[in-house]
Amino acid sequence: MIRPAVPAAAVRQGSLRELNLAVVLGRIAAAPHPPSRADVATATGLTRATVSAVVDDLVAGRLVGESEPAPRTGAGRPARGLVLAGNGPAGLGLEINVDYLAACVVDLAGGVRHHTVRRADLRPVSPADTLARLVGLADAARADAERQGLTLAGAALAVPGLVDAAGLVRLAPNLGWRDVPVPELLSGHPPMVEPVPGIPPLVVENEANLAALGELHAGPDGPVSFLHVSGEVGIGAGIVLDGALFRGVRGWSGEIGHIPVQPEGRPCRCGGRGCLERYAGQEAVLAAAGLDRADLPADTAAARLADLALAEHPATRAALAEAGQALGVAVACVVNLLDLDTVVLGGGYALLTPWLRPPLLAEVSRLVLTAGWSPVTVRPSALGPEAAVVGAAGSVVRRIVADPVGWLNRTG
Repeated sequence: MIRPAVPAAAVRQGSLRELNLAVVLGRIAAAPHPPSRADVATATGLTRATVSAVVDDLVAGRLVGESEPAPRTGAGRPARGLVLAGNGPAGLGLEINVDYLAACVVDLAGGVRHHTVRRADLRPVSPADTLARLVGLADAARADAERQGLTLAGAALAVPGLVDAAGLVRLAPNLGWRDVPVPELLSGHPPMVEPVPGIPPLVVENEANLAALGELHAGPDGPVSFLHVSGEVGIGAGIVLDGALFRGVRGWSGEIGHIPVQPEGRPCRCGGRGCLERYAGQEAVLAAAGLDRADLPADTAAARLADLALAEHPATRAALAEAGQALGVAVACVVNLLDLDTVVLGGGYALLTPWLRPPLLAEVSRLVLTAGWSPVTVRPSALGPEAAVVGAAGSVVRRIVADPVGWLNRTG
């Protein structure tokens, strides 16, 4: 059947509205201080009448709120500032890792409104049962969001493995997952979010990539090009170049945990030998420090290692020095290849940065060709162990800010 043609004028009018909505909302989101309608008009080049009409639509759609005006300093009525609304759409972030599940809700303004972590060794648990447990966390997060007047508009799931564009987890060696169809396994459960035009109900992504995105958007003064290394049982990396995540041809970049730092070294779950994870992964560091993960209390292994390092426990200090040296070898390879000047240590590494950084930098100084005149900065993640799940939730709300028309059509 041939559909009737849509008049060109209508197409142009609709497209222009969508563009104006995105431009105005993006300007409000990027402003360091709440701008007035006049400020937005000046910054965007749109007329004041157009900005006023667009802002009215955004306010009615619970995407923008108006703050109290600043004290008047001259003649005329003081203008109200425009801010992203904290009572409209929100993103649901979910994370599956080897020894925990997490759920997080982030509102449009970037505020974390809910965060839950449930610790358990998931290696003996089937993918279907793991996802069923995750649905329970998602249901609790949704109920809490609704109590706060928020609507979950989309979800993103962080997984420690190779994920294709359809959400198929090709390989997560530390979980023992291979070719796990996550969306298919979740299809038997009730939807976790409200359907919103143009917003995928669920995106499955590598956890290190989402952690890097979370770090990129954690504050206005952070670097725009960096290597984010997430250290848990496994080790993953997210690469950000000029403010954009570098995914690689198939979206599988960043597998730094399987760079061989000792080619004839310890066997790895991936099938290789001498991988970074076997020397700097959480379990390797605990073993070298003489600790058994099963004997640790409910707090994270990284916190226990940090406490012991602060107490100058010799075996822990030696274990962290060995881990930092191995990290330095792998990081040096990436820096030589991509010419990055900043390395962010995330996940469990964020707490351990004071002890990992010196041996890491020593190896970088020894192995990076340009280290003599172009030093590398190593710092802890601003989001710490929550980077992946917060980055997952944040990726949903940034999608709404970039293209708000779907949400407005839903509510309109």
